[in-house]
Amino acid sequence: MNWLLYIILGGFAGWLTGRLFKGEGFGFLMNLVIGIVGGIIGGWIFKLLGFAVGGGIIPSLITAVLGGGILVWIFGLGKKKK
Repeated sequence: MNWLLYIILGGFAGWLTGRLFKGEGFGFLMNLVIGIVGGIIGGWIFKLLGFAVGGGIIPSLITAVLGGGILVWIFGLGKKKK
């Protein structure tokens, strides 16, 4: 059951990241990938900085969105089309 929550949370986090950094989502599959990979990146960065991300939906969502933002920034996916 936890994997279903991770997929839903990852999809929402990816969509939210797309709205914040691009102005629209990236599509269902990319939203899911950005959210899940963003959660991994965000958790890793918070751990390096000495922060312990507590359990729960809100801290996990914030971690995934921040990590997704870093992922979008690294790959330049947030560039506006001219």
